[in-house]
Amino acid sequence: MLKKIVSVGGWTLVSRVTGFARDVVMAAVLGAGPITDAFVVALRLPNHFRAIFGEGAFNAAFIPTYAQARAARGDADARIFAGRIASLVLAVQLLVLAGALAFMPQLVGLLAPGFVDDPERFELTVTLTRITFPYLLFVTLVTLFSAVLNAHDRFAAAAGAPILLNVSLIAGLLAASFFPSAGHAAAWAVAVAGVLELLLVWWDAAARGIAPKLARPGLDPDVRKFFRTLGPALIGSAGVQIAMFADTIIASLLPTGAVSAIYYADRLYQLPVGVIGIAAGTVLLPEMSRRIAEGDTAGAHASQNRAVGLVLALALPAAAAFVVVPDLIMLALFGRGAFTAADAAAAGAVLAAYATALPAVVLIRAGLASFHSRSDTATPLIASLTGVAVNVVFKILLTGPLGAPGLAFATAIGAWVNVALLFFLAWRRGWTAPDARLGRTLAVCLAGMLALAGAVMALREPARTLAARLPALDAEAQLAMLAVAGGLVYGLVVLAGLRLAGVRLARR
Repeated sequence: MLKKIVSVGGWTLVSRVTGFARDVVMAAVLGAGPITDAFVVALRLPNHFRAIFGEGAFNAAFIPTYAQARAARGDADARIFAGRIASLVLAVQLLVLAGALAFMPQLVGLLAPGFVDDPERFELTVTLTRITFPYLLFVTLVTLFSAVLNAHDRFAAAAGAPILLNVSLIAGLLAASFFPSAGHAAAWAVAVAGVLELLLVWWDAAARGIAPKLARPGLDPDVRKFFRTLGPALIGSAGVQIAMFADTIIASLLPTGAVSAIYYADRLYQLPVGVIGIAAGTVLLPEMSRRIAEGDTAGAHASQNRAVGLVLALALPAAAAFVVVPDLIMLALFGRGAFTAADAAAAGAVLAAYATALPAVVLIRAGLASFHSRSDTATPLIASLTGVAVNVVFKILLTGPLGAPGLAFATAIGAWVNVALLFFLAWRRGWTAPDARLGRTLAVCLAGMLALAGAVMALREPARTLAARLPALDAEAQLAMLAVAGGLVYGLVVLAGLRLAGVRLARR
C-alpha cells in the first residue's frame, strides 16, 4: 500500500509543482487585482460543481460497487455497470452545462454578490465563467475513468491528469497577448485542459481494455446500490462546497484583492493536502474495500493506521512552516512582477490561518475510508454537515474582526469538528482500531514539529543577515536556508524518536 501511496503522491507532487509554476506565472502576469478576482471566481464555479458531482462522493459510491461486481461476477459485468454509469453521468452533465450557460449571470451573482456593484468586473467574470464551465463536463468524465483505473490498481494517469491543467494554463498566460485579456487566455486554457485530461485517462483505460463504453442505462442491483450510496455522499460533498461557496461569497464583499489573497494561500495549503492526504485516501479506499470484502478487517485497520501515521508525519512540518514564516513563503514564491510585498503579506496571513486546518484536512480521507469501504455514506454525511454548519457560523463571526484570515480560521474549526466526528463514530462501531504504534508515531511527529518551529524561529534573523548578501534573491535565499535547516531538524528528531519508541521503519 505504501508503494501505491508514494506513486500517487509522486504524481500529485509533480502536479502541485507544476501548479506552483502556474501560480508564479499567474501572479507575475495578473497580480492580485480585479482581473485575477474575476478569473478565480470563473475557475472556482466549475470546480465547486466538480467537487459535488465527482471526486470523493463519486469514488465513495463507485469504487466499492465496482469492486464487488468484479469479485462476484467478473470484469465483463463490472464494465457493463461502468458503462451505464458513464451514460448517466454524461446526460446529467450536458443538462447542467446547458442550464449554467443560460443562467450564468444569476450563478455569478449568487457566488460573488460583491461583484454586482462593479459592472465591469461582473461582466468579465460572467464571460470568463462561460468559457471555463465546460471544464466541468470533461473533468467529471475524467473522475469516472480515474475511478475505474484506481479500482484496477492503476493510479498514475489519474494522479497525473491535473498536470495538464497547469501546463495548459502556463501556455495560455504566456500567450495572453493574443487574447482580449490575460483573464480570457487563462479561461480558454482551462477549457482546453479538460479535453486533454479526458484524453489521457481514456487512453490509459483503453490501453488496458477497461475503458467504460456508453451503455443503455438500467436500474439493475449494481446501479441501484450505486445511487443509494451516492445520495448521502453527494449531500455531504454539497455541504462542504456550501462552506467553500461561503468563502467566495464573503470574500467578494471584502476589499479588492481578498479573493486573490485567499486563492494564493489556498494553493499553497492545498499542496500538502493533495500530495499527502488525497494521495493516501485514493489508495486507502480500494485497499480497505478489498480487505473488508475478503474478511480481513484487522488488515484493513492496520492499513488505515499506517496511512494516518504517514500523512501526519509528512503534513506536520508543512503546517509548522506555514504558521512560523507565512509572509516569507509568499514573498519568496510569488513576490515578482505584479505581485507586491503587500500582496504577499495579505496572502501570508491567510496561509497561517489555513495551516491550523492542515492536520485535520489530510486526515479526513483516511477517516472516510472506514465508512466508504463498507458502502456507508450516510454516517460521514452527519459528520460533514456538522462540520459545515460550524464552519459557516464561524465564518460569519470571524470575518468581520479578522477579514480574509477569519474565513481560513473558520475552515480549520469546521475541519477539526468533521475529522473528530469521523474517527469517533468509526471507533465506536469498531470500524477503526488505533494501536500503540500509531500513538507513539504521533507523539514523535509532534515533537519533531515543535523542534522544527523552534529552529526556524531561532534561525530567522541569522538567515536574514546571510541573505542580505544576495539582494536580488533575498527572500528566496532566506526560505531555502530555513527550509534546509528545519527539514534536517525535523528529520533527525523524528528518526531518533521513532527508534527510541521502538517503531521500526520498513526499508522498502
